Amino acid sequence: MPKTPLHPSPPPLEANDVAIVGGGTVLWFVAFLALVPFQGTLSDHGHGTWPWICLSGGLLGLIGLWYCRARRAAIARDRAAEASRQEADGDGQAAATQSD
Repeated sequence: MPKTPLHPSPPPLEANDVAIVGGGTVLWFVAFLALVPFQGTLSDHGHGTWPWICLSGGLLGLIGLWYCRARRAAIARDRAAEASRQEADGDGQAAATQSD
């Protein structure tokens, strides 16, 4: 059976990471607030750690939000620097061709 030709990989999809991580963080905090009133019942049945797991998930989500915002800012800085480099290269080439 002949092999099919390989196709180039598509570029990675851009997603709104801040919204995704923020939504998950909110859900963790909502779950924490929903479970806190039932702490006694949960402890009686051996599930007393559930609210604290939700709280730690929310706190880790805050760290994730910080990371995603920093990553998004770094990507924006890199794109702006690349655009200014290309603009500078384009202006230099146009000046060189005009003098010839």
